[in-house]
Amino acid sequence: MLVLAVTGYVWNQYRDLTAGIHTSSALGATAAPAAGADTNILVMGLDSRLDENGNALPADIYDALHAGDAANGGYNANVLMLLHIPGDGSKATSISIPRDDYVDFPDTPDGTAEGKIKQAYGLAFDQANRQLRAQGVTDPVTLEQRSRDAGRTAEIHTVREFLGGVPIDHFVEVTLMAFYQIAQVVQPITVCVNEDTTDSYSGADFHAGRQQITAAQAVAFVRQRRDNVHPKLNFTDLDRERRQQAFISSLAYQLKQAGTPVDPTRLNAIMKVAEQNIAIDSGLDLLSFATNATSLSSGNISFTTLPITGFGTDPLGESINTVDLTQIRATVQNLLSPPVPATPAPAPSAGATVDVVNSTGQTGLAATMERDLAGQGYTAGTTTTGARTFHTTLSYAPDAADPARTLATLLAGPTPRPDGSLPAGHIRLVLGNGFTVPPKLAVSSSASSTPTTPEPATSDPASVPSALAGGEIPCVK
Repeated sequence: MLVLAVTGYVWNQYRDLTAGIHTSSALGATAAPAAGADTNILVMGLDSRLDENGNALPADIYDALHAGDAANGGYNANVLMLLHIPGDGSKATSISIPRDDYVDFPDTPDGTAEGKIKQAYGLAFDQANRQLRAQGVTDPVTLEQRSRDAGRTAEIHTVREFLGGVPIDHFVEVTLMAFYQIAQVVQPITVCVNEDTTDSYSGADFHAGRQQITAAQAVAFVRQRRDNVHPKLNFTDLDRERRQQAFISSLAYQLKQAGTPVDPTRLNAIMKVAEQNIAIDSGLDLLSFATNATSLSSGNISFTTLPITGFGTDPLGESINTVDLTQIRATVQNLLSPPVPATPAPAPSAGATVDVVNSTGQTGLAATMERDLAGQGYTAGTTTTGARTFHTTLSYAPDAADPARTLATLLAGPTPRPDGSLPAGHIRLVLGNGFTVPPKLAVSSSASSTPTTPEPATSDPASVPSALAGGEIPCVK
């Protein structure tokens, strides 16, 4: 959907697209949001190695996907993202829901009351397919589409209840084939990883830093969940969620930079992919969506993964993510309706200028700090990148002692030290490796790349990624 949004439309192209794209009534009679209202779109990525009509893919496609053949996969919704677009044009939020979160199924598909959140689709598909066959339905396309509608409905209901009754206005369903075909249209795609990594299961083989990858490599990039180079490093599905977010951010940025919106050949090729392997609800106006969402490609979006409390096994012995439902719903509420920040007192920080040195290796953190500190009454100074260092340090000019001590309290860490070489009224903040913005310092969700949500009490906190800002090519694990 982000690809469709950043490419834009002219009327005759839009008409041709909507005439061929798969539409579904699985969402029910939910009224479309009013003009200017917030919009929530659920993006579902299916694990199926089939097309939208249930047909097998060409052999060369299976070879490129490195994901088995028609017998592999299934109808699980292995990718679940809720795209929240505020009606006032403020920053959009994409919330990734880990596919193995253990949840209740409100529709009890196939008589199952609970399971991994991704399974609601496949269970309902199986139940509907058996019922339709028992009723004498034999047409393969009819069986496929009506079974998929049942799966879509069950998945939408499950996600809605899991998130605390959040309204879902529209949905988009994407197959693995669609992802690969879109990547073919826009390849090569620039991505960035922190270290060399390989995975024989997904076919991933990437070197550290930025690199351009092909469509087949793109599939491996977003599917990787093992690391043969660092076998002791716990590479989980949560890291794969971050890979998916990073890919979307990189792709949107690249499409914008490459001028795709005015490239008829590339635009038409993307539309053909949408016609073949993407399904949407019958009430989604793609033209209106594209018009309202073009700013997403400029970075007006943040990506967040919902927290888990740990890892476990279900009654069948399969690996699951354990979650705190209260925490999940509070997190979602905070992301979709952040509290209005209190106006900070201007003193004693007023007049002090803070120069920030980013020595963490995290892109953009110095600029984030400057914005947050401005919200606390400080004056933004210079932002620079320094050599990697472990410790965060804080120094100040002799006349800036009070605002420096206030800042040290906000950061809950470094001891401020005087530095006579600094200009009058200046504070120098060096961000060391591992530094994160304290929630009490972030003045709003749009001013910080760190979410103001509770940290999950997982057995491996490093496996739970933080928020990721759009409009860039981020480096990921």
